[in-house]
Amino acid sequence: MDAYNQELEKMPQIKPTALRFYGSSNVRVTGISIVNSSQCHLKFNSCQGVMVHNLTISSPEDSPNTDGIHLQNSKDVNIHHTNLACGDDCISIQTGCSGINIHNVNCGPGHGISIGGLGRYNTKACVSNITVRDVNMFRTMTGVRIKTWQGGSGLVQNIRFSNIQMSEVQTPIMIDQFYCDRTACTNQTSAVAVSGVQYENIRGTFTIKPAHFACSDSSPCSEITLTGIQLSPLVVLQYHTCGPFCWQAFGEMSTPTVPPIPCLQLGKPGGNRVLPNHDVC
Repeated sequence: MDAYNQELEKMPQIKPTALRFYGSSNVRVTGISIVNSSQCHLKFNSCQGVMVHNLTISSPEDSPNTDGIHLQNSKDVNIHHTNLACGDDCISIQTGCSGINIHNVNCGPGHGISIGGLGRYNTKACVSNITVRDVNMFRTMTGVRIKTWQGGSGLVQNIRFSNIQMSEVQTPIMIDQFYCDRTACTNQTSAVAVSGVQYENIRGTFTIKPAHFACSDSSPCSEITLTGIQLSPLVVLQYHTCGPFCWQAFGEMSTPTVPPIPCLQLGKPGGNRVLPNHDVC
């Protein structure tokens, strides 16, 4: 038994992903269930032409780092008619992803559908042409979220969130350019830029705040469009509801929002800021 324990201690402590595809093309995953993965359930890295549908993922909401579907450096991905319940992001979209189409998905419990976190360790991140539509969120931490670390560079652009039904979601709409998954992170000036994000027909209930736009002073969020936003507070004992929050967030409201989001600054950031070369993707 002592020899067994000694060998066990030598084994890597990284928990495995249940199912992973790397450098693959024309992948189709359908008709399976993945239950209680010790970490990420399904991962695609450097893949192209991916189709995922009629998939069920299930793990407890208190299981850490159990993302449902994780995408990185992958293009032309279609995810639909899928049920995702986990302890982290239902779908996580990381750097190098473009041409991602997500629709007819049920998410919850979990942390919602997230782009990021991007730019960790001062890296460059590029994400573009993402559509998330016709999705139901139930008792998730966030709904649709973009999260970036301070100190990064690059660009998130051409993002569309449409026809999302929120039920008991803590914060349905979020952009956080100050993302930090620990007690404190070092303040840094540069940031992954976020531009061209459309929110259309986001409806339902929230338990903390309807929208949170925390954007960088050096790289404000631009071209945020809000259309058909109707979110109502739901009183839950463990939460205290509050109004929307915005910092350095610019865009337009095509229709009045419920509740009002007066903190969104209309128009574009001052000075017609041009992205530095290291930010261009």
